Amino acid sequence: MKSKLVLILLFLLAVSSQAQNTLTLDDCYALATKNYPISKQGVLLQQKASYEIEALSKGKLPKIDLNAQATYQSDVIGFPAAFPGVSPLNKDQYRATLDVNQLIYNGGTIAANTTLKGAQTKTQQQQVTVSLYQLKSRINQYYFSLLVLQQKSALLLSKNELLELKVKEVKAAVKFGAVLPASEQVLEAEIIKINQQLTEIKFEKIKLLNNLSELTFTKIDFETIVVLPDFNSINASGMRPEIALYDLQNQQLEFSKNVISKSNLPKINAFGQAGYGNSGLNMLDNSFQTFYVVGLKANWNVFDWGKTKTDLKALDVSKELVTSEKETFELNNKMQLEELDYEIKKMEQLLLSDGEIIKIREKIIKSSDAQMKNGVITASEYLTELTNLFEAKNILNVHEVQLAAAKSNYQITKGL
Repeated sequence: MKSKLVLILLFLLAVSSQAQNTLTLDDCYALATKNYPISKQGVLLQQKASYEIEALSKGKLPKIDLNAQATYQSDVIGFPAAFPGVSPLNKDQYRATLDVNQLIYNGGTIAANTTLKGAQTKTQQQQVTVSLYQLKSRINQYYFSLLVLQQKSALLLSKNELLELKVKEVKAAVKFGAVLPASEQVLEAEIIKINQQLTEIKFEKIKLLNNLSELTFTKIDFETIVVLPDFNSINASGMRPEIALYDLQNQQLEFSKNVISKSNLPKINAFGQAGYGNSGLNMLDNSFQTFYVVGLKANWNVFDWGKTKTDLKALDVSKELVTSEKETFELNNKMQLEELDYEIKKMEQLLLSDGEIIKIREKIIKSSDAQMKNGVITASEYLTELTNLFEAKNILNVHEVQLAAAKSNYQITKGL
C-alpha cells in the first residue's frame, strides 16, 4: 500500500512538473502586459492626473497674500497754506496688508480644464495600451519560431532513434554477409549529421528563448514546451486599440476648443484688503492706523484681435489630421487582414496535400525498408527515401505552425 502511495505521489509530481514547463501564447501576452516597464505608466498617469485636477480645483479657493513694504519718497503732497490739525506728510511710509481674492465667476474655465485634463489622461493611457498591444506581434515572431524548432527537433530525434535501430539491424546483416559494411557507415554518418542539426537547433532555441524572456520579463527554462495555439474562430468582431486612441485624440481636441472658447468670458472676483500702516487710507492723518477695503472686480477681454478664432481653426485642422490618420490606419489594416486571410486559405490547402504526400512517402519507405533488408537497394537509397519522408513531415509541421501564426496575426490585426 505504501509503495502505491509513493508511485502516485511521484506521478503527481511528474504531472505538476510537466504542467509548469509548458508555455502558451496567451501566457506570453499576459506576462508582457503585466511586466513590461511601460505597463506601469497607466497607474502613474492616473495619479498624475489626480494631482493636476486637484491643483485646478484649488483655483476656486480664496487666494490669501501677506504683503509688507517700507518706502521713502522724494516728495509728498503739500498744501499752499497751513490748516489747523493737519501736519505735513512724512516722506517715509510703512504698510502691511492682508489681501484676499475670491473667484466668483470665470465662465466655467476651471471645469473645462478639468474635463480636458481627464481627456488627456485617457488619451495617454490608451497610448500605453497601444504600445503593449504592439508587443504581441514581436512575441508571435519568437513564439512561432520556437514552435518550428521544437517540432523539427522532435522529428530529428525520431529519425535518429529509427536510424539507430537500423544500424543495429545492418550490423547483424553485415555479420552474416547479407549487406555491405558501407551500409552501416552511411547510416552512422547520417546520425552524426542529425546531431549537428540538433546542435544548431539548440543554440537557435536559446537565442529565441532569451528574446522571449526579455519581452515577458520572465526567465523561460530551456526545457519549456511551447504549445501550438488552437483557434476555433477568427471571424469574431473586434477593434484595434489604435482606433480608440484616434477617437480619444479627437475628443481631447474638442475639449481643448471648449477651453479656448471660455477663456474670453468675463471673470468676476471679490477682493478684500486689511492693513496697518502710516499713512493709512486717510492721507491727511500722518500716523499709524488700521484700514480695510472690500469690493468686486470684473474683467472681460472683449477684443483679442481674432486670436481665439485662429486657435479654434488650428484645432479644427488638427482634428482633420487625426481623422486622416485614422482613415489611413483603417485602410492599411483592411489590406493586412485580406493578405492574412489569403495566407490562411493557402496554408489550409497546403496541409491537405501535405497529408497525402506523407501517406505516399510512408508506403515508399515501407517498401524501401524491405528492399534494403533483402539487399535489393543500398543503405544510401533507403536513406534518401527516409529523408524524403521526414522532410515531408517537417513541411507539414511548418505549415501547421505557419497556419497558426497567420490566424494569430489575423486576430491581432483585427483587434481580438
